[in-house]
Amino acid sequence: MKLGIGTYSYMWAIGFDGARPASPMTAMALLEKARELGVRVVQYGPNLPLDSMSEVELDDLVRRAREWAIEIELGTRGIDSDHIAGQIALARRAGVTLLRSVPELADGSIPAIGELERRLRALAPLMASAGVRLALENARIPASELAAALDAIGSPWVGITLDTVNSLAISEGTREVARHLVRHALCLHVKDFAVLRVWHMMGFNVEGRPAGKGQLDLPWLIETLRAAGRDPNAILELWPPEQPALEATIALEDAWAVESIAYLRRLIPN
Repeated sequence: MKLGIGTYSYMWAIGFDGARPASPMTAMALLEKARELGVRVVQYGPNLPLDSMSEVELDDLVRRAREWAIEIELGTRGIDSDHIAGQIALARRAGVTLLRSVPELADGSIPAIGELERRLRALAPLMASAGVRLALENARIPASELAAALDAIGSPWVGITLDTVNSLAISEGTREVARHLVRHALCLHVKDFAVLRVWHMMGFNVEGRPAGKGQLDLPWLIETLRAAGRDPNAILELWPPEQPALEATIALEDAWAVESIAYLRRLIPN
């Protein structure tokens, strides 16, 4: 298990619709941040896609990553075969062996479980031929259904990016998600959180926290992965709350990243 950061460690610094910094973090700047933090993996997601870079920029990024002994992983959305084929080509050019994706259709909808299984069964030999693993992130599909589809396919080239918080959106906690999916884990997204009652006691808010400062039992999760014989890279993700100014939010995000990596290094020394 190697410790890493990704584009969802620095969402505010990279920017998105409604929050665009004057000087957004670039793909190279994220790689430099990984070197500064001393982590060995960088996962580039669809909020900073490598296929938007020029050939010269991509070649320089890959060269620097190899020079600094930092592994690159790719992230995208969707399971359309043509799209995945394009991502495989990008992965092979960049020397990438893991592609994270969200299991959704081209229109953003979630496929029925039978359709998901059919599509993944067709993708499995493509992934194997390319030597690239496809790691689907849990979010809007129940963990038991994802596990059943992967069990039916039975390919080591198609598995799970185990996210520690996403499935709260469909009322599934980390332990339930892990119980179903840990045996298929190819990647781990470490995202700490706190579920807090609102002041009037009628409901809850879910807030991000620096790793080790929330309700995520990461020691238990790492032990559970190891007990299942899994050793995925662990990528830090953060949900820092918006501050009055974007610059202050970006500064908080960076401080959380430094604090989180310091904590995670005690559990994941690589």
